[in-house]
Amino acid sequence: MKHTLRAVFPLTIPVLTGYVFMGMAFGILLASKGFAPLWAVVMGVFIYAGSGQFVAVGLMSAGFDPLGAFLVTLMVNARHLFYGISMLERFKDYGKAKWYMIFALTDETFALCLSAKPPTGISEKRFYFTISLLDHIYWIIGCTLGGIIGSALPINTAGIDFVMTALFVVIFLDQWRLKQNRTPALIGLGASIICRIVFGPDLFILACMAALVIIFGVFRKPIERSVSQ
Repeated sequence: MKHTLRAVFPLTIPVLTGYVFMGMAFGILLASKGFAPLWAVVMGVFIYAGSGQFVAVGLMSAGFDPLGAFLVTLMVNARHLFYGISMLERFKDYGKAKWYMIFALTDETFALCLSAKPPTGISEKRFYFTISLLDHIYWIIGCTLGGIIGSALPINTAGIDFVMTALFVVIFLDQWRLKQNRTPALIGLGASIICRIVFGPDLFILACMAALVIIFGVFRKPIERSVSQ
């Protein structure tokens, strides 16, 4: 296990820094709405969805609306449906750990599981499970610290819920900078803009996801050829 941790931890350092600060932002925002720090811990452990948890703060403050909460959460985290489908083959032999791997599949964990390869002598299953577990622990730590700090100190939380949007913008810009072929990024950006105009702010995420599935499904081979060039 020590060898696995030694191999995995350096790969997860960027996630560590991002998750701790994002989790703190969430915990502080939750505390500003009058919730005890324990709520931040529980939500970090059992919900473990950055954007979903930020949305949940508003839903919890607004009152009991289970149908509205379900629809909003589905729209915000619909992208995880596509992550899960792409990982079905990899996770099928994980036994009982498969259910945790599915639960812990966040944006950043998904990216690491796709790009990182286990060193020689380290089990692939243990390698990817450790990535998922460490990322989850980082998020719990951030949520816990934020809940405690937010409850103990008077902090102005104006604009703090923008942290998730800022993270996605940074990830997009970083990918744009590193990729030589930007066709997929341009398709995603174009689909997002068009769906936002046509369907409005409430439905554009689901519409955009559906559009991207169709586009990448129909034009898969030409896009793959353009990316490989």
